[in-house]
Amino acid sequence: MKQRGSRARAVLALVAAFVSAAATAACGPADPNDAPVGYPYNLPAGVPEPYAPSDNPMSADKVRLGRRLFFDRRLSLNQTQSCGSCHLPSRAFSDGREVSTGSTGQNTPRNAMGLSNVGYASALTWGNPLQTTLERQALVPMFGADPVELGLSGQEVELVRRLQADALYVRLFRAAFPSDAEPITVTNVTRAIASFERTLLSYNSPYDRFTRGDRTALSESAQRGLELFNSERVECYHCHAGFNFSDSTVHVGAPPREAVFHNTGLYNVDGRGAYPAPNRGVIDVTSRAEDMGRFRAPSLRNVELTAPYMHDGSIATLDGVLDHYAAGGRRITMGPNAGDGSTSPLKSDLVRGFTLTQQEREDLLAFLRSLTDRGFTTDPRFQDPFGNER
Repeated sequence: MKQRGSRARAVLALVAAFVSAAATAACGPADPNDAPVGYPYNLPAGVPEPYAPSDNPMSADKVRLGRRLFFDRRLSLNQTQSCGSCHLPSRAFSDGREVSTGSTGQNTPRNAMGLSNVGYASALTWGNPLQTTLERQALVPMFGADPVELGLSGQEVELVRRLQADALYVRLFRAAFPSDAEPITVTNVTRAIASFERTLLSYNSPYDRFTRGDRTALSESAQRGLELFNSERVECYHCHAGFNFSDSTVHVGAPPREAVFHNTGLYNVDGRGAYPAPNRGVIDVTSRAEDMGRFRAPSLRNVELTAPYMHDGSIATLDGVLDHYAAGGRRITMGPNAGDGSTSPLKSDLVRGFTLTQQEREDLLAFLRSLTDRGFTTDPRFQDPFGNER
């Protein structure tokens, strides 16, 4: 779920041109009121369904196919990596690295986001408001050339050939896309992967059980942390809002909503709010000065499992994240990124800083850990069918 902001538009243009030439247009922007059909989510009361685009309705056959494709290393040119190489179930579909490494050994500039409840995200990746569907986003790691992730740029025919040579895939694609004369296409690859990703739903953490009436599910410390999280003093809830703990969340029945991006004062390398290239945020897509350093607030579900943190993985622990926000921005005293983020003129007004006692810090951390859904990370439906997890 990563890409270099300065090259985002070029990559998207290239992959869109290919899809158009192949007469298999990528899915357009999703309408949040397009209810997914044909797939039994079996959600608890009060948990909404993620939306799916009208040209890619959900089905069990697509999900089955998508899971296999997500973990298949044949989706990289040199057959060394899959989507699942950077999105491990045991880490809530993140990878535990500051930044991820592509199939050729090239580092990407950003941290791999966890995919818990990714089907609810109103925009994908850290800093691209144009990436609004899982179908379109999946093209970037496969076909993007800077950075190289799966390395399939210009190798669309080879990818289709590999899949056509596998008798199991021939059956799975035919079942998932029965009305297509030639079901094995790049577009259908992305549609199936997106369908699988929409099933990565996490809603059975201790916090969830507590909100559903189990008053013993949260410790007293975590309950105090919940109060702090929702307080005006600490301000966490403004950006990590609602059932998905993100202010960039949509679902079936909800009105369309644009993603929200924030500058948290992580960097201030020039005294005027600049972030270091190539990770400058939404500005790399929009070229608007006010978008410098603005990134999406990810969901905090399973946040305990997705270290290191921030868009570039530059904060190692949840304790460090609390230090950053308590200071109202990060101060770096040495090196090329030196600067005081707390004085950035571009920093969000919500990042004002605060003081916590040691007990309050422990309480807030206890609450954040209560968002961990261990059943999600071990759910057989989400595991690698090839057994490739490192």
